Amino acid sequence: MESETNNEAKRLLCCFKSETGEVAGDMMDLPLNCSTQQLTLICNAILQQEEPVPYLFYVNDTEITHTLEKALNVANLNTEGIVDIIYQQQAVFKVRPVTRCTSSMPGHAEAVISVSFSPDGKHLASGSGDTTVRFWDVTTQTPSYTCKAHNNWVLCIAWSPDSTKLASACKDGKINIWDPFTGKQIGKTMIGHKQWITSLSWEPYHKNPDCRLLASSSKDCDVRIWDTTLCTTVLTIAGHTKGVTVVKWGGSGLIYTASQDRTVKVWRANDGVLCRTLEGHAHWVNTLALSTDYILRIGAFDPIKDSNKDTLMPDKKKSQEFALKRFYEVTEALGERLVSGSDDFTLFLWNPEKDKKPIARLTGHQQLVNDVKFSPDGRILASSSFDKSIRLWEAKTGKFICTLRGHVQAVYMVAFSADSRLMVSGSADSTLKLWNLKTKKLEIDLPGHADEVYAVDWSTDGLRVGSGGKDKVLRLWQN
Repeated sequence: MESETNNEAKRLLCCFKSETGEVAGDMMDLPLNCSTQQLTLICNAILQQEEPVPYLFYVNDTEITHTLEKALNVANLNTEGIVDIIYQQQAVFKVRPVTRCTSSMPGHAEAVISVSFSPDGKHLASGSGDTTVRFWDVTTQTPSYTCKAHNNWVLCIAWSPDSTKLASACKDGKINIWDPFTGKQIGKTMIGHKQWITSLSWEPYHKNPDCRLLASSSKDCDVRIWDTTLCTTVLTIAGHTKGVTVVKWGGSGLIYTASQDRTVKVWRANDGVLCRTLEGHAHWVNTLALSTDYILRIGAFDPIKDSNKDTLMPDKKKSQEFALKRFYEVTEALGERLVSGSDDFTLFLWNPEKDKKPIARLTGHQQLVNDVKFSPDGRILASSSFDKSIRLWEAKTGKFICTLRGHVQAVYMVAFSADSRLMVSGSADSTLKLWNLKTKKLEIDLPGHADEVYAVDWSTDGLRVGSGGKDKVLRLWQN
C-alpha cells in the first residue's frame, strides 16, 4: 500500500470532453486529489464562461462527487493513458424539495384522473370522472373555472406548448379545446373517434408556433391528427390492430404510438406514412416516454428567465428559433430516444428514428409497468409498476441503477423536478413520496390524500407539485 503522500504526487493526463464528444481545451496534467470545485473552475476557464457555470463531471460513466481519485479505480489505473472527463452543464436553478401540502382544493364530484401544469407554470388544470375540466389559480390556490361540455369521464388533458390552450378528451371519444384565461370552449367539439380516447399530444412548438395541430389515440385502433382551429380531422393514421394506448408527437417530425397489439409504431407526422414497427413486447404496451419530453413540453418557455414575468405573446419567430435550437442541443448526441413499458413487466429502450431493434431490454419489475419518464436532463429513466416499486435506469444504455422501495401498493405515476435532482411518485397507497436522485433514497413522505393517487405533476418552474386521485380532491405541495 502506498502512503497518502505518495498518492498526492500521482498525476493524470486528462482531457475535458462535452457529452457529444467535443474536446475542450488542451490535455492537462491533473493531480488525483483534484476536487469537483477545482474541476469546475478549470472547465469554466477552458470554456471562457463570463459567468461561472455549474458542471457535473463523469469519468468512465461514474460521477465525480469528491475527487478524481475517488471516482477512478486507482488500483487498476494506467497512469500512462489519457482519462476523459465528461462535463455536463448542471441545471442552473435548484428545485427545493416539496415538503408540505399547501392546499386541498375540493370541487370535483368524482375521481381526479389527470393533473397538469401549463408549460409556463402559471396555470393548473385537472380532468375528472365527473365529466368536467377545471382550471385552478396556482397563486391563490383556488378554483378559477369549471368547464362543462363532455358527457362522460374526462380521461386525458394536454396543454399546447405555448400555454394558451388546453385539450381534453373523454370516454365518448370527443375532444374539446379550452381557453385557460376565460374557461370558455374554443371552437366546437371535435368528433370522429368511435371509442374512448387514451392520450393527446400537440405538435411541437419548434415545428409550428401557432400550436394548431393535435394528435389523439383511441381504443378504436386509430390515431387522428386534428386542426384545432378548424376543429376537423386532418389525417387518420390506421395500422394498429388493437386499441392505441399512447401517442407521442416527437420533435423530429415523427409520431410514436403504442398499442395493445404489443407493438410500437413510428409514423411520419406530415403524411402518416408508417416508417417502422418496433416489436418485442409480449403483452400490451401501456406507456411511452421520449428523451425530449421535457424540452417539447416547455416549448419556447425558459424556466430561468420567464418565471418572474407575466407571459406576453412573444415574437413567434424568435421563440420558434429558440425552441428549435434547444431541441437540437438535446438531441445532437443521441437523437430522440424512446422507451416503452408493458404489461409483460419489461421496458424497451429504442432509437426509433433509425433502428427497429431495441438498444436494451429492461427487466426486473415483477408486475406490469404503468408509467415511465426520462429525467429532464435525459440521464435517468424511472419506471413505476404495480409491484409497488420504482426502478431507475441509465437512459443512455438502459443499465439498471437501483430500485426505490417505500410504497406499499401499486405506483401509478412519477414526475421529475425540472433540475432532475428530485422525483415524486403517486401510489394506490394514498401517499406521494419524494425521492432524492443523488442519494437514491426517500427524502420525505407526503401523506394527505384519503385514497389512491392517480395523477401527479411537477410544475416546470419547480415551485409546486399537483396531485389528484380517487378522493376527488386536488392537492398542491410546496417547499
